[in-house]
Amino acid sequence: MDYRVVLLILLSHVTSAFEVPLDLPQPPTITLQSPKDYIFDPREHIIIHCEAKGNPQPSFRWARNGTDFDVKSDSKIVMNPGSGTLDIDIIGGKAEAYEGTYQCTAENEHGKALTNKIVIRQSRSPLWPKERNEAMVRQKGAPLVLRCQPPAGLPPPVIFWMDNNFQRLQLDERVSQALNGDLYFSNVLPEDARDDYICYARFPHTQTIQQKQPISVVVLDNNPQGERRPRILLPSEPTSTKMVLKGVLLQLECIAEGLPTPDVSWQKVGGELPNNRMALHNFGKILQISDVSESDAGDYRCTAKNKLGLVHHVIKVAVKAAPFWISAPKNLILAPNETGILTCRVNGSPKPKISWFVNGVPIENAAADRSRKVDEDTVIISNVQIGSSAVYQCNASNEFGYVMANAFVSVLAEPPKMLTPPNQVYQVITNRPAFLDCSSFGSPIPTISWFKDGRISIENGDQYVIHENGTLEIMVAQVLNTGKYTCVATNNLGMRENSVNLEVKEPTRILEQPKYKVVQRGMSARFDCKVKHDKSLIPIMTWLKDRGELPDDERFEVDSDSLTIKNVVEGDEGTYTCMMKTSLDQDSASAVLTVVGKPDPPTDLELTDQAERSVQLTWTPGDENNSPILSFLVQYEDSLHHKGLWVNLTEVDGSKTTTQLELSPYVYYSFRVLARNNVGYSEPSNPSSQYRTNPAAPDENPSNVQGVGTKPDNMVISWMPLTGYQANGPGLKYKVHWKRRDMDESWSSQNVVDKSQLVVDGTPTYVPYEIKVQALNDYGNGPDPEIAIGYSGEDVPLSAPEKVQVRVQDGTLAEVHWKPVNASSVRGQLQGYKVTYQKLRGLLGGEEEGQQREKVIVFSGDQSHGQIPDLQPFSIYRLSIKVLNNKGEGPSSSNQTFETPEGVPGPPSFLNVISPGLDSLSLEWGPPVNNNGRLTGYTLRYQPVNQSAEQGFVHELNFFANETATTLDHLNTSMLYKFYLSARTIKGSGPTITEEAFTAMDTAPTVGPAFGAVNASLAEEGVMISWEYFGHHKNVAVQYTLENSKEDWTKEWVNGTHSHMIKGLKPGMSYKVRVVATDEAERMHSSKEVPVTVPAVPNRQVDIATQGWFIGLMCAIALLILVLLIVCFIKRNKGGKYPVKEKEDAHQDPEIQPMKEDDGTFGEYSDMEDHKPLKGSRTPSNGTVRRDESDDSLVDYGEGGDGQFNEDGSFIGQYSGKKEKDTHEGNESSEAPSPVNAMNSFV
Repeated sequence: MDYRVVLLILLSHVTSAFEVPLDLPQPPTITLQSPKDYIFDPREHIIIHCEAKGNPQPSFRWARNGTDFDVKSDSKIVMNPGSGTLDIDIIGGKAEAYEGTYQCTAENEHGKALTNKIVIRQSRSPLWPKERNEAMVRQKGAPLVLRCQPPAGLPPPVIFWMDNNFQRLQLDERVSQALNGDLYFSNVLPEDARDDYICYARFPHTQTIQQKQPISVVVLDNNPQGERRPRILLPSEPTSTKMVLKGVLLQLECIAEGLPTPDVSWQKVGGELPNNRMALHNFGKILQISDVSESDAGDYRCTAKNKLGLVHHVIKVAVKAAPFWISAPKNLILAPNETGILTCRVNGSPKPKISWFVNGVPIENAAADRSRKVDEDTVIISNVQIGSSAVYQCNASNEFGYVMANAFVSVLAEPPKMLTPPNQVYQVITNRPAFLDCSSFGSPIPTISWFKDGRISIENGDQYVIHENGTLEIMVAQVLNTGKYTCVATNNLGMRENSVNLEVKEPTRILEQPKYKVVQRGMSARFDCKVKHDKSLIPIMTWLKDRGELPDDERFEVDSDSLTIKNVVEGDEGTYTCMMKTSLDQDSASAVLTVVGKPDPPTDLELTDQAERSVQLTWTPGDENNSPILSFLVQYEDSLHHKGLWVNLTEVDGSKTTTQLELSPYVYYSFRVLARNNVGYSEPSNPSSQYRTNPAAPDENPSNVQGVGTKPDNMVISWMPLTGYQANGPGLKYKVHWKRRDMDESWSSQNVVDKSQLVVDGTPTYVPYEIKVQALNDYGNGPDPEIAIGYSGEDVPLSAPEKVQVRVQDGTLAEVHWKPVNASSVRGQLQGYKVTYQKLRGLLGGEEEGQQREKVIVFSGDQSHGQIPDLQPFSIYRLSIKVLNNKGEGPSSSNQTFETPEGVPGPPSFLNVISPGLDSLSLEWGPPVNNNGRLTGYTLRYQPVNQSAEQGFVHELNFFANETATTLDHLNTSMLYKFYLSARTIKGSGPTITEEAFTAMDTAPTVGPAFGAVNASLAEEGVMISWEYFGHHKNVAVQYTLENSKEDWTKEWVNGTHSHMIKGLKPGMSYKVRVVATDEAERMHSSKEVPVTVPAVPNRQVDIATQGWFIGLMCAIALLILVLLIVCFIKRNKGGKYPVKEKEDAHQDPEIQPMKEDDGTFGEYSDMEDHKPLKGSRTPSNGTVRRDESDDSLVDYGEGGDGQFNEDGSFIGQYSGKKEKDTHEGNESSEAPSPVNAMNSFV
């Protein structure tokens, strides 16, 4: 339920009138009665309700037409047991005999209550009077009115017009039905002529339909009426009036004739139409205003307008009102001797007359009662007594109706009685209002008080509201409001209490809301909904689609915090709502699912503007399925040449639905269209009708014309043939032309059919030809073809390159040079030169010729030199060169032999660390696989590496070529070392190989040094210490202490670095500094100590302690403090010892704090104002300071500051002037303490 609805319901509950418990004496109260106007169906029973409550149980009697009647005297009337409701069986009897005005009276010994006067009438559906309808004859364009005039029924019938086939007549701006049922034609047309215009009347209560005799309409066209200005047909008078009662529906109608048919509009003269209560019906001819009020009175103007003019009609609306309640009288429960007031506030137009009754008798005819006073709409009852209970009736009436209400006065003397069940538990959500019921009864009316947790009294205020009926409202409930609440009802006869419990819960909140989804058909959609709720409440997750239940479909999978829809279809589109509900609250969030898909195929393809080489194609787009159409693809099928093959023709923008297509001759076209959106292409549309173009000569010639020889004495001319689509007509063939390019000769030609090549034999070897191919068919030749260049066949080259020379650059690179061959000896297209080379042997020996395979490098084009890379140093090579064309290789040049010089060697073949010792490591290695020269030796470098990957000093050793092992001594224990080894020739060192190894773990103290050099340098911020560290320990620190001092070393941890800034050293002092490291065995390794001297303050900085004025000022202040101390002790000795301990023991003031035993200071205190007296003094409740203790206590000199003694025992507290003997407010501000003020206080 919506939170605002709950709030309104609860507010209406707490403001309702008090109810008298039924176990106490009370007059009757009517609880149920029938409406004032009761129309019954003669085929059913008449049920007239009259229910009442009271104590004793009321009895009932009835009056009909103002006269009492005995219901038992009529066997067809039964009064229900325990109530006054009548059940009248009229079936088979005379129903009209029971028509009349009925009124029920409920009475007991305390009074009489009356129902309204209930008018009982029988529903009627009379037959239509027999009549003979004449045919209605009108000229075309004339107005026409067909009268319905149904018989009067009860209630009035519903009117509608139909034909003989029971089809309703279509109404529009021209033909309309008036409120009274008449049918109006603003102008008749020939199609209005028919003989079965039938008016039907449906009577709701009896569910019967009566029909009028058919009416014939004849429309003539021999003298049609022309166009004319509008004229008002209804209302028929020049001006009209309308009276309407307040609160009902106002209907104004205005029907006009004219040609063309007029349009009708409405205005309120001098005002605005109430848009929120207004509606137009019958094509603007009826204006409806609901829930009419006095402001709706006035003039309403309808305007009928066509192109020839306009006409107005004004309807004057008057608003009257049957009596209606402003404040109906309420029941009164009075204690003896109390006074009560009944008020009967009504309104109406004209003003209602108010009449009072007592127990159904006009008050002026009732027995005289001096305690009762009537003043128009008010009855005052004073000094009531037990036994004076009664029921009062207020009746207000005018010419449009009446209202009547019962209100009893019950005189009781009752102690409070709790009506709310005890120990109820109320649960409410945080920040919502909480309503705790305390329904009670008593006479006099009890006074309600509330308490929380049995102690805290609750008063009306910002947080709480105690309502008239006793309900406690906590306007914004918080967790701290949880607890037990007690309601106490009290009057002069007693007291009752009732307890309830309130639990304030955390609200339910959706933390992650479902998000908008766009999903393709056939895919899955997932909505997430993560919720937080009070742990003590049981949540229920519900998913809705478009505010209704989810479809009963296994595709919808609901999880604890999500909804998944599989294989999405179009019908799944909509708004999905996640609703988490507990017994106290709920939260919801919604997201929209949009299902997109490929477009539906276009339809209605149409070919227009048909020409010889073009046609216009138009189509209707299909449904875009929630994804806008981006483009249309037009395809064609040539059923003459490639039946069944659809080819893309053109693409059209998605905003267009027509395109002009360029066509080719001699094609049997069929077109289809595909639509494309972001999802993909639609299915193709149905093909268009076939469109055939006429044959013509070719528009183009074959493409990709080439002339290439396959033999030394031929040339093959080839081309890309035309398609049937490009042929433009039957009888397609090709005319091939060729001639030598380098000779002046005429063209040779030959026609080719159904082929795409021609072989020309007897050609010289590799000479150029000019070639062209022209298309032609039975309707003519194609355009003049373009000339292409082709060559006859190639043969292998005849000559070898000469003057081959090799120039060695270094041990791995050589450059070869040659003289290019003559172009004529190539006998084809020169492709390049092929260099073949092979290593014969190494210069060190031991390698046989032919052990390495030949290598080839091809230098493309017309080159005369090139480089030979990746040679082996210190080796002998052989090289030769051939020329290349497309046919093959020419003869080889003579072999050339060359040597490569020495180079750097390759890496050593291996490096192994063997036999690690505490401070030594043994290494062995192998020679390089490729020496690349005469090996001269090896270079070994090594360095320590700590655990933070920092590397130490690098050591280097050189070895002879025949040395392949060594042992390194004097290394650090348990230290990681990294080794780098390379081989050397006279050209230098080759690539390096690396290895790492640890020395063995030592159980004895480390022999090798962990630290190298330690340096110190001065900076503005302090002293910068830097060091070399070769260990792998992580716990490293810098220590320092004063020179020649026995104090402990100050340690600052510096793990992971090799430098540190020491700050805060004293100027002018000398220090010693060292760096230490702790290993896993908790042994400490230390560097050498380094002396550091911090310079004194430079002379340019003035030392304030040496300035004369400063020394003089300090002496004056010291003298002044000495004087103050002397005066203080004199005062103290004059008053005797200050009895702090005795006074603390005597007063036991909780605010007194003893002196601290450890340092002799006074106890500290604090205060919100910072101006309360010193702790230990007595402070009266009025906030003043009494001076009834020793006058010479230190309170006279202290302002509450923390007094204390320094290390040498001198008192260093602050002092202020002595306070005066007069009392002062505790929060009065005091002067800031200073020695000057202290002196002034003693002057």
